[in-house]
Amino acid sequence: MDKKRILASLVVFCILAILVYLQYRHWRTFDWGTFWSQTHRIKKWHVFHGIVLIYLAYVVQAVRWKIFLKPVRPQTKVSELVSPTLARRTGLPFSSQLAVWAVERIFDIGAFGVLMALAIFLPSALQSIPHPEYYQRFREAGFFLIAFVVGTTAAAVVIRRNGDAAARWVEQRFAHLSSNLGHKLGEKVREFGMGLNTIHGPVSLLSLSVVSVGMWYMIALSYHEVTHSYGVDALEIPVSQLLILIFASMLGSMLQLPAVGGGSQMATIATLSSVFDVPPEMAASCGILLWLVTFAAVIPLGLLLAHRERLSLRKLSVESHHTEESDLPAS
Repeated sequence: MDKKRILASLVVFCILAILVYLQYRHWRTFDWGTFWSQTHRIKKWHVFHGIVLIYLAYVVQAVRWKIFLKPVRPQTKVSELVSPTLARRTGLPFSSQLAVWAVERIFDIGAFGVLMALAIFLPSALQSIPHPEYYQRFREAGFFLIAFVVGTTAAAVVIRRNGDAAARWVEQRFAHLSSNLGHKLGEKVREFGMGLNTIHGPVSLLSLSVVSVGMWYMIALSYHEVTHSYGVDALEIPVSQLLILIFASMLGSMLQLPAVGGGSQMATIATLSSVFDVPPEMAASCGILLWLVTFAAVIPLGLLLAHRERLSLRKLSVESHHTEESDLPAS
């Protein structure tokens, strides 16, 4: 680990430590006995359903990759794309994968934005949350998310039609800061344009959109199974309102410690407590369980598949580093 990563990890750790301390002061009456009692009383069958839905979401994600790869790898099977060794099994260059991953994030944000828009603007969806005063904030966040999706889509259309021109403009725009920076950003724009070439027509665009929305709805249903497993009124939260919880988790995930996390769980717990009036002990239990189901539960199978395919994370890191170095212009 280089000095920059160590410094970044220390900064994140300090911020999370401060947040934990603030939460501790806010929850001085936290009862660990109640916490363990609530955790042990969950209905495990609902938790199992939640895990199954998360695994199905990964299968749907593999279906989306198959649609992406149809122009260049039409013979690729969905079963091959479930494995984390996507690069080696499909023979795609690492830079091409990065391009498709970038486009994939647009579809993720767009699909989640569609679900959030429906939840915000449909009658009696978010208006019935325990604290209606938050509704206006959620509407504003929804408008911002929709604007971001529209802006990103417009940029993608421009890059799709005039990729080289857009890359040259970016290079010139940032060349005065650093020639290497301008070149690297220009290459990222070109790679992004390559990823957009995987969308081969209106049918492909429609299929990718439907699959993306379906995948995020499965994730929301998984959240619903976990909250429903407690069997208490405080956590009988409709699927439309659970999108708030997913959004909070996504924002919290921007502040994570490597391999540990922290930000996602804390954001989820805080949202359950402040927005949905869930008692602190139950909110903490549910927040941790949501993290275990939606993230930690897929790690064992991922490691098994990685071992089966002889995947080396160190080699992938070196490959990524070499790819970045090859993007730099020769001196």
